[in-house]
Order: sequence, then C-alpha cells, then structure tokens
Amino acid sequence: MLKIGIIGSKGRMGQAIATAAQEAGTEIAGGVDQGGDVSALAAISGVLIDFSSPAALEGNLVAAAVHGRPIVIGTTGLEERHHWLIDDAAADIAVLQTGNTSLGVNMLAFLVEEAARRLSDEWDIEIIEAHHRHKVDAPSGTALLLGQAAAKGRNIDLAGHSERGRDGITGARAKGAIGFSAVRGGSIAGDHDILFASDGETITLSHHAQDRRIFAHGAVKAALWLAKQEKGRYDMKGVLGL
Repeated sequence: MLKIGIIGSKGRMGQAIATAAQEAGTEIAGGVDQGGDVSALAAISGVLIDFSSPAALEGNLVAAAVHGRPIVIGTTGLEERHHWLIDDAAADIAVLQTGNTSLGVNMLAFLVEEAARRLSDEWDIEIIEAHHRHKVDAPSGTALLLGQAAAKGRNIDLAGHSERGRDGITGARAKGAIGFSAVRGGSIAGDHDILFASDGETITLSHHAQDRRIFAHGAVKAALWLAKQEKGRYDMKGVLGL
C-alpha cells in the first residue's frame, strides 16, 4: 500500500490530511513539522504532501528528490524564486503544486479561464477572497490560482496586469487589469468570488468552502494520482482530467 508522508503534520491542514488519508484507506508513513527530519520521512514514504511554509520549501524539495519521491505542494505564499525551485525539482521527480487542492476550486479555475477567454476585455475581472483571521498571506493562493486562470484565458501576464488592495486616490481602473481584494476575519474557511463586470451587467462565479476537509481530501487524491506519474511538474487539472 502506498504510504503518505505529511510535511507540516501538526498544522490544521496536516491533521486534516491525516484524517482524510485514513478515511480513504491510505496508510500514513509519518509526519514532520518545523525542524523535523524531512529526509528521514521521505525515505519511508511513497509520496509526500507539503503544507508547511515557503521557507521550508527548498529543503523539502531536496529531500524528495534525493529519495526519488513525488511531492504535492499545497503551501501558499510562494514567490517567483520558489517556482524556479519547483521547476528544477520537476526535472528529477513528479511535483504537483497548487494554490488549492479542493476539486471544486479547480473546476472553478477551469470555468474562469473559459469565461475570460470568451469575454472581451470590456469585461473587467475582479477577484474577492475572504479567509479566517489566522491566515498570514494575501491574496490567498487560491485567489492567485484563479487570477492565473483568468490571465491565461485573456492570454496576458498576470504580474503585469494585477491590481491589489486599492487605497486612496488610485485613478481610473486600468483596462485589462485583474483586481484582487482580501478580507480576513472570524473562522471563514475560504470564500472566492470572481466578478466579470461590463456596462450594465455582471457575471459572478463563486466557491464557498464550508470545511477544510475538502482541501485535505483533494490533497490525498492528488497524492494518489501523482504517485503514478512520471517526473515533471503537474497541477490539479491532471487530477481532475481537465
């Protein structure tokens, strides 16, 4: 039986993944948290799931590569240099990186990309996300995933068209921009609304997470799928067959 190793096992997601794996009839090889021996965990695991921190990513990728283990990366708050590290690791092992492991969110991303492709740039795109008070990064990894989907549909670069956290006198909205707004409070598991706004009408695509178990079950499903893949970089589209 395939054994899953959890990096970030003491966190909320790590604990939820352990439960989800047991419910799926999958064995847990073990888990490590900050400062733990990831290499030792990789040695006894068939696949790794990482929900730790951006600072730990490089070491986690090295450990996975040394032992030839596929790794699912659900850590958010990644920067461009982290994606370079992921690309480098994907030359040797299978790596799946995503801003959200929920199957519903990734279907939403598919729909956002399609809508952005079919609607002209006369339709402004705004992404509004809300999370619990403990979340430390903004915009959320999910919001960025959805922004990337919209940018891909428009055939533009997100970095050059992103508008975040408007405040004060900002001037008129730039044509073709993709706007982001973040809300933090309470125990919100994750709400995301994508607005396509034109003159006289608005389309809203939404996803509302009611329990973080959806992310845990998606992560386990992704790990089971990734364990069967060749080396390379993957995302949740492959898991969903999109």
